[in-house]
Parts: sequence; C-alpha cells; structure tokens
Amino acid sequence: MAGTEPPFPQRGGGRVIDVKERAAVRRPRAGQALTGWLTRPLASFHLVLALTGILGLFGAVMVLSASSVSSYDPSTGGGQYDMFFKHLTYLVLGSGVFWLGLRLPLRKIRGLASKAMAVALGMLVLVLTPLGSAGGGAQRWFVIAGQSVQPIEFAKLALVLWGAHVLVAKEHLLHRWRHLLVPVVPVTLLMFALVMAQPNLSGTITLGVVMLGLLWFAGIPAGLFAALVSGAAAGFTVLALSADYRLGRVLTFLSDSPGPDSGAYQTTQALYALADGGAFGRGLGQGSANWGYLPGVANDFIFALVGEELGFVGCIAVIALYAGVAIVGTRIARRALDPWIRLVAGTLTLLVVAQAAINIGYVVGLLPVTGVTLPLISYGGSSLLVTLGMLGILANCARHEPGAPDHPGVTRSRG
Repeated sequence: MAGTEPPFPQRGGGRVIDVKERAAVRRPRAGQALTGWLTRPLASFHLVLALTGILGLFGAVMVLSASSVSSYDPSTGGGQYDMFFKHLTYLVLGSGVFWLGLRLPLRKIRGLASKAMAVALGMLVLVLTPLGSAGGGAQRWFVIAGQSVQPIEFAKLALVLWGAHVLVAKEHLLHRWRHLLVPVVPVTLLMFALVMAQPNLSGTITLGVVMLGLLWFAGIPAGLFAALVSGAAAGFTVLALSADYRLGRVLTFLSDSPGPDSGAYQTTQALYALADGGAFGRGLGQGSANWGYLPGVANDFIFALVGEELGFVGCIAVIALYAGVAIVGTRIARRALDPWIRLVAGTLTLLVVAQAAINIGYVVGLLPVTGVTLPLISYGGSSLLVTLGMLGILANCARHEPGAPDHPGVTRSRG
C-alpha cells in the first residue's frame, strides 16, 4: 500500500513486526539500560561529579552576566570582569577543596571531626572580637589578605562531621532520648548564640537545618522530632521579631501591596525580573536586573536573573538540578553500610538542598528574605569553597557504596 512502511521481518522467520511494535520493544530496553546503569556501584559518584560541575559552571556564567555592569567603575579603576574573575578564582580553589574532600580517606575526615568543631567554635568566638571585621551592622567576617572569610560556613560543615561522629559513637544508646540529644543539641544552641551575636539569622537557620538533619537520619522518634521542629520554629520566630530590620522584613513579606519605598524593594524587583523572562527568557546578558534595578543580583537574588534571562524553562532546569542532588544524595545515604557515612551523606544533601529551597523561596516571594545564598550559583567566596568541599565529601561517600571497585567489602569508618 502506498505510504505504508514495510514491516521488519523477525529473525528466524515467522511473524513480522511492524514499526510501531518495534518502537514499543525499544522503549523498555532503553529504560532497562538506564536502570542497569543506575545499579552500577559508582553511578551515584558520577552523578555527583556531573551535577556539581554543571551547577558550578552555570553559576560562573550567571555571575558573569550579573556582575559585568556593576563591576565596571572608572572612578576606582574597577574592570567589567573583576567580580567574575574573582568568582572564577574561588571556583578554581573550590575545585581543589572538592578534590581534597573526595580523596581524603573518610576515616581520617571522621578523625578530624572533633578538632574541626573546636576550630569552628574558636572562629565563631574570635569573629566577635576586634579581630573580626564589621560591616552593614554585623560582624561576621575575618579579612585575610584582602578577602572576607565567614566562619559560619566552616561551622556548618564542622557540625555535620562532628554531630555524625558523636551520634554514631553512641549508637547503642540512642534509644534513650537524653543520649540522642546530648551533646548535639546543647553544642548547636551554643553555636546559635555565637552566630546571633554577629548577628546572622540566615546562619542560625542553616545550623538548625543541620541539627534537625542529623537527628532525623539518626532515627529520632517522630514525636520528639516534631517537638524539636516546633521549638525551632518558635525560636526562629522570636529571633526574626527581635530586631527592627528583621521585623521589617517579616512585615513586608506579610504586606498585601508593598510599595517601591518599602523594605520589599528587592523582592518586588525580583518578581518583575521573573515576570519579564516569560517562558524562555530574554537571553543571556540581556536582562535589566543586572543594571542596578535589583540590588544583590549576583548574590542573594541571582535566581531572579536566571528567570529573566533564561525564563521559566531555565528556572525549572535549575530546580531540576537541585532535585537531582537531593535524589542522588538520598540514594548514597540509603545505600551506605557505614552509619557515619549515612548520617554525613544525608545531612550534607539536606543542607545543600535546603539552602537552595530557602533562597528560591524568598526570591519568588514565598518566604521572607533571609540572605541564604543559592549554592554553587550565587557569587561567593567562603560559601562556594565550603559547598564544593561538602559535595566532595558526598562524592567520597558514594565511592564507599557496596560493590564499588575500590571498596569491594564493607568499609567501616573509625574515629
């Protein structure tokens, strides 16, 4: 018959298979191939590498677009690409930190957990002294060789490693709630106090995420976990209302019609940028948010620029990448035979994804502005370095999955 494709003969004679039937046979085979690849021991490892690389490179492109206008300042000699080159330098250094987290034996990393926590607490204390640098009404940084270093970023990673170490060391006692909560909760509360003295609410929130993640993956009873979450929510509410500028952010968030002169200027401009992007965006480098209309566009509000220049499709792609991190990290934690690896992988994954969710949430107007940056995409120094270090450790955890070539047996980490 004219216009009809000839059927494919079946090998060995007999019945013939037409085009539609052949396609139906191929689809399950493709799915089986993907499933087969995902069951390979190092599939999670390669996925972590891919997701980290894509997010890091994409972040560099967006920082270039966000900063090419604001960096240029003839009065000070600032070049158009100064901010981008600085970000690129941090990205290269962060790649080294990623490699270090990937290659160091996990037993050594666990062995350093207590020392890392001691250093983190010391840094949080010292930043409040004259050694710390103040700016914008807060004292959160050390200035080393002209570069700002935020100790809170290192403190988050230290809490993950130390908290997992303590909980696993007391594994046989965790059925008693006192041993489950002590000393992780008291030490975290001490860190809360030091961070709020800076003050830094966003840092306190992320430390709270780490604490709750550690306890959740350690198997805390649901009732006790719900009580802790309620207490944490109440505490953060009190902290949010305890300072005029934070109270202003909350009231602005609750306002039905924030005007251009209100504290919601950034959020309003972010929503305008997202709306201007439409489905496919205005094109890379073609946005208006980077011309000074949106303060902090390279930092806290870079997701708005993604929406303006790459549209709804670009935003969904970014969210999909973080969803990929969540899925892969959860897979690594679930497949881990070592309880310390399980706690570290699960909590690191939660921390990265929660920071992304909080940032995207306040950019699109679903949450009050907190100052949490978008991991690997926002311009940053300390945040970028530590995030790459965390993902390096996560990739290291993936190399310890059952059946991995380098670790054919059960690898138990000892502190």
